[in-house]
Amino acid sequence: MITASESQRVPVRHDWRLLPGALLVWAAGLLGLLVHWSLALALGAVAVLAGGWLVRSGRRAWALVIAGVLAGWPVTTAVHDAATHPLRELAARQGVHRLDLVVAERPRPVRSAGFGATPTGARSVVVPADTVSDDPELAGARVLVLAPVRQWQQILPGQHVTAHGVLAPAESGGMTVAVLRVRGPPVAVGAAPAWQRVAGDLRVGLREAAGVLDPEPAGLLPALVVGDTDGLSAVVDEEFRVAGMTHLLAVSGSNLAIVCVAVLFLLRALGRGPKAAATGALAALVGFVVLVGPEPSVLRAGVMGAVGLLALALGRERSAIPALAATILLLVTLDPGLAVAPGFALSVLATAALVLLAPRWVEAMRARRVPRVVAEALAVPAAAHLATAPVVAGLSGQVSLVAVAANLVAAPVVAPATVLGVLATVVAPVSPWVAGWLARAAGPEVDWLIAVARWAADVPGAAVDWPGGWWGGALALGVLGVLVFALRRRGSVIAVGFVAVVLVAVPVRVLAPGWPPAGWAVVACDVGQGDALVLATAGEGRAVVVDAGPEAAPVDGCLDRLGVDRVPLVVLSHLHADHVGGLAGVLAGRAVGGIAVGAGRAPAWAWDQVRAEARAAGVPLVRLVPGQVLRWPGLDIEVLTPQRQETGRSPDGTEINNRSVVLRAATRAGRVLLTGDVELGAQAGLLTSGVDLRAEVVKVPHHGSAYTSPEFLGAIGARVALVSVGAGNRYGHPSSRTLGVLARSRVLVARTDQGGDTAVVSEGGGPAVVVRGGARSPP
Repeated sequence: MITASESQRVPVRHDWRLLPGALLVWAAGLLGLLVHWSLALALGAVAVLAGGWLVRSGRRAWALVIAGVLAGWPVTTAVHDAATHPLRELAARQGVHRLDLVVAERPRPVRSAGFGATPTGARSVVVPADTVSDDPELAGARVLVLAPVRQWQQILPGQHVTAHGVLAPAESGGMTVAVLRVRGPPVAVGAAPAWQRVAGDLRVGLREAAGVLDPEPAGLLPALVVGDTDGLSAVVDEEFRVAGMTHLLAVSGSNLAIVCVAVLFLLRALGRGPKAAATGALAALVGFVVLVGPEPSVLRAGVMGAVGLLALALGRERSAIPALAATILLLVTLDPGLAVAPGFALSVLATAALVLLAPRWVEAMRARRVPRVVAEALAVPAAAHLATAPVVAGLSGQVSLVAVAANLVAAPVVAPATVLGVLATVVAPVSPWVAGWLARAAGPEVDWLIAVARWAADVPGAAVDWPGGWWGGALALGVLGVLVFALRRRGSVIAVGFVAVVLVAVPVRVLAPGWPPAGWAVVACDVGQGDALVLATAGEGRAVVVDAGPEAAPVDGCLDRLGVDRVPLVVLSHLHADHVGGLAGVLAGRAVGGIAVGAGRAPAWAWDQVRAEARAAGVPLVRLVPGQVLRWPGLDIEVLTPQRQETGRSPDGTEINNRSVVLRAATRAGRVLLTGDVELGAQAGLLTSGVDLRAEVVKVPHHGSAYTSPEFLGAIGARVALVSVGAGNRYGHPSSRTLGVLARSRVLVARTDQGGDTAVVSEGGGPAVVVRGGARSPP
């Protein structure tokens, strides 16, 4: 309720007339793509009939009639053509084809976890493109090209390319009719449009200018400014996701608003009038859209910004809702695929929240004598987060409990960092030196964003699980709707966002016991198809890490959940990607005493990567030798093997596995044998060496592969077997043969693909297993 002191403030009266039609066209595209194209036609016909009846009754419903026509003709036609395109039949046969294409968007890297000698990282790109053909029936179809990253990453929007590959069916529910899997470079490449070449050079210039910063901020600055995430650290990417700050990594309305406001302010400061300032800002908007590329959220923001600037030039500044509705109507009509694009939905919802919810919340807090600056700082992130929470929950399967606070703390530096980054981008072709100093000026702001995301992600329970998919999003929307209805008459309206998220998330979290379990001795982290073991010491927050998994984010998250912030030693059993690929995740934000390796130095790329990451983090490398004993309070580790390095310049995978460091640790839950990926040869060597292999817990070699000797397992005599393995992996791990040997020996088998993070604790004088979100299982 607004107090008398604010009675002079006139409430904004929004123009809603265009919004129903816009939502109808959006619904037509959504139903036509997800269910059947005939539903789009039916919805359009109903709208035309209903609108016509209302017009005859003397009501102003022409917008509904026009929306019905658009839904029944261009939208339905486009959806029908995509659903019945001849390429779909060709794709179903999965034959080899040669297609002429025009690239629609910038190539998007596809990151994949490494395994064995194959490194972690982006090995492929996805390139949206449209077919070009003299045959009208084959022309204009949207195709996704899946191609090698090195040979396709420099392709620009607007380029004509000829590609040769296997045509496969596309997923349903979109405008894409087929996927072309290409193994080599394009057969032929045409020249890109001049403006796209300039935009590409500008993006490269920003990456080079950002190179003066440390690796993490150097990768974040281009992502923040132009949505270029190629150099973004996987750890930072994951921390932004958990903290609810991922929207900063995708160019959206906020980026365009910052650029346009900066240009408007500059032109008005130079004495230009509203029309001249709006024209200048419009030119900056168009240039920025070309720079970052035609992504769904960018298109939405660009069209809405253009409409808003036009309204400003015409003296109608309060036209936000008509501008948003016109944007939806125009873009979905031109490209019905946007109706099912998550980025488009997030952008529209966030904009609607800032227009409809945030001002009301600001006035409600002002009525309670909250300063306007504080009220706006609270209301804007809360409104945006509340409006987008159902979509985010459905997409990610998580709800962030720290997003509002994290975005509130991060907000003050976003605009300066963006403006400085844009200036560096523009200046780079003329003066790389000046661009570098502009990037340096943006460095503290980018460092602050990383620190905020890291702090927020490290908060216990920062993000909690939630059902994913459409039903998960609908459930979150329903719960939020009920809470808003129930709370609108009680307390401050601004509390709704925070209370809603908490009340949605807490019931999900309390179903599971606390993690980590008290007195844990060893944890097998769920890092997918790879190894990452954590051994507790007597010091709180201090643990030894053995192997780091294939990617940085999973092991970083596991250590965060365990509360480990000090790692006296990281042991890399051998240099295969599924054991060293995540090393950066262990090093991120933690005090690490050293990185220990055995005799192996192959593959060479992995050894070079480990040395580079150790050098960048200022962490020394340590060589382990058999017979060495490492001691910390509450933990002793004995090194059993290997003695010798691999033979030859290019040893095969088996030889590298057999040079794994094998350790036996004395923990509070008993002895633990850590076997790396040793196969039959190394196992036989251990058996004949006379080394004492007995242990209560064994980390089964090589993810439970078939190359595990029953005699080796028998000599260990373990009561608990940990199998670190990825769900649905293509290697057949764990082997039914190995599992059978363990079952016949009555060994309790705990698999990370089934139980997630798996802890061993001491119970009744022996080891017991606790899986994250599960119950104790004594052997």
